[in-house]
Amino acid sequence: MYYAILAYHEEGVVESWSKEEDAALMTDLLQVNDRLVREKSLGPAARLGPTERAVTLRGNGEGIVIDGPFAETKEQLLGFYVVDFPTLEAAVAAARELRRANPTAVYEIRPISLFLPGAPLGFTEQQS
Repeated sequence: MYYAILAYHEEGVVESWSKEEDAALMTDLLQVNDRLVREKSLGPAARLGPTERAVTLRGNGEGIVIDGPFAETKEQLLGFYVVDFPTLEAAVAAARELRRANPTAVYEIRPISLFLPGAPLGFTEQQS
């Protein structure tokens, strides 16, 4: 089953890191990433751009575009991973490993209920 691991963090904290601090964290996260790739459990992952450049589309009809992220929270969604594990517990274990590398982040794990083919994820066939 596919799961999304959503990575939340206080954007101001992340932006305050020096290039060296950020590179060290990315090295630790990439160790987890590389292992999940070897196990064929990791699909797309992305570090999102700053929320100050984000917009939200909401409202009736065609909606209106509003500046900023979609939610008012202390942490912002700064990145995500798509993983393929047979159980939620296995996806949570992967998120815990990511958290060990980045202990100040918050990770939300959600099942992906709809996947539209088009961009290959490199996973084995999903079982029903």
